[in-house]
Amino acid sequence: MTEFEHDEEVPVYVISVAAQLAGLHPQTLRQYDRIGLVSPGRSIGRNRLYSLRDIQRLREVTKLSHEGNTLSGIIRILILEEQLERALKENIRLREAMGPSTAVVVWRPNRRA
Repeated sequence: MTEFEHDEEVPVYVISVAAQLAGLHPQTLRQYDRIGLVSPGRSIGRNRLYSLRDIQRLREVTKLSHEGNTLSGIIRILILEEQLERALKENIRLREAMGPSTAVVVWRPNRRA
């Protein structure tokens, strides 16, 4: 990583810059923070600091909102997407831990008709 690159998880953007990057009003970001849609980091002076990941999430919230979802629906969608992502990563981890399969599966059609 060069000195100009940073991890997308590192909170570096103040609320005005994050709002501009996300295409939202700063007050909207404050509201989303209050209801838990996004959880920005805090500076020593308690100012909100947003990461690139936070800004991506804000853009996703905006997209879901424009599709007609309510804020409570958006929260549920985001929770389910996070759970699915964790499950998929766990599935990959378990498959890699098992190694290649040599099992043979025989399928026989049901002859009751």
